[in-house]
Parts: sequence; structure tokens; C-alpha cells
Amino acid sequence: MASQDNLKMEFMTTSEVGAALQDGFRTVLVPCGAIEQHGAHLPLSVDSDHAEHLGLTLAKALGKSLIAPSIRVGCSVHHLDFSGTISLREHTFESICADYCSSLSSHGFENIFFFSGHVGNFPILRSMLPGIQSQMPDGCRVDAFTDSGLWLETWRDAVRDAGGDACHVGGHADIAETSVMLRIHPPRVRTGLYDAGKPGLPSKTDLEAMWLGGIRAVSKNGILGDPNGSSAVIGDLCIERITKLLLDYFRTPR
Repeated sequence: MASQDNLKMEFMTTSEVGAALQDGFRTVLVPCGAIEQHGAHLPLSVDSDHAEHLGLTLAKALGKSLIAPSIRVGCSVHHLDFSGTISLREHTFESICADYCSSLSSHGFENIFFFSGHVGNFPILRSMLPGIQSQMPDGCRVDAFTDSGLWLETWRDAVRDAGGDACHVGGHADIAETSVMLRIHPPRVRTGLYDAGKPGLPSKTDLEAMWLGGIRAVSKNGILGDPNGSSAVIGDLCIERITKLLLDYFRTPR
């Protein structure tokens, strides 16, 4: 049986998942991440680590929800200039998501919710949703949070409210992401290697240049924002605010 401390499907038995369904666990969360460069001070796993942590906080807050195995590799072609980055093709990522949905819906799950610790997955999730939704049985809601602007604004507000410099939020390996890692996996942060990247949030022109020529086209060190001033206190508030953002979205009938 699922409990507040045992919500990850991959660590449950088939009998336990079946019992959870009988007990009204009809929602499954699918955390999505990436394995990509995050400057010299953070590991490749940042986005996946963040998504998995959010999955637990979100499942507990939603109630009657299980967590599917994370899709840890995402669409990161714009980071491939940096060693270690692994990227899925968009149609590969979409196929994985579609197969998750067909499997989970066949067992009787009625809500399948995707969210991503990697903002680069947002446009792919948004574009693939209609096709996947059209293949689902009646009564099965497949949805994804894909508002990158609101996500970054939430980070900026959280950093400011926690006493940090909101100008250091840029969206990648910045004060927000570094603070989140200081909260959830502090040994993985190389605190002596902080280096500022492109200041502020990227403009539309920056994003177009990045999608066309890779992140080096706008930031030589691959960082958007500045990790200086990061702290676990800031990380706590970033996690709290993003959890609320996702809760509000998934609790709203659509």
C-alpha cells in the first residue's frame, strides 16, 4: 500500500500499486529533467534532481498521488557544446511520454501530470500534449505545466523574498538553481567555482540565438544569471513557491 513515505511506483510491488488504485490513488506525477551542463559548480543532474525532489513534495501535497519513474534525460541540444550533456531528440522524448501515458492509463490512472525541472523541455511538452491527449480514453486527463515565464518570475520573487539578489536569476545554473541544490544535495555543489554568466533573464532575442546556435551564443560559460549569493534558505523558498505554482495548476480543472 502506498504511504506518504512510499509514493514512488518503481519501488512498489505490482500488488501495492493495485492496492493503491483500489484505495483511490488515481493521479500519477511524471518528473522530467535533463542531463546537461550547469557551469563548473553544479553537476549534470541538477534538473533531474530538482524534478525528483519536487515530485515528492507535490505528491504529498496533492494526496492520493504516486510518482512515476523520472524521465531523467531531456531535450538539451542547445547544451551539447559542453562535455557530458546528453540530449534526446524531440520525437524520442514525445514517444517516451506517450508510452508512459498509454501504460498508466491502461491500469486505471485518471490524471497523468508532467512537470520539468528543465525549462528547455517546456516547449516540447506543450507541443506534444494535444496529440497525446487525443489518444487517451475518456476520463483520463493528461496535462503538463509549461509556462516558463511564470516559473522564472516565481524564482525571481522567491530569491528576493529570501533576501537574495533577484538580478542574479537568469534561469540556468544561477542563484535559484544553485540554492535549490544547496538545499537538496549540498555535497554536489562546488561552492569554490561560482562564476557569473549572462546577467538577468534572457530576452526573446537571446532565446532565439540560443535555440539557433546553442547556449554559447549568449553565454560563454553556459550560465544564465549568477550563482553568487546562493544559500539553502533561498533554495527552501524556491522549492516552496514552485511547489505551490504546480499545485495551483494541477488542482485547477481543465
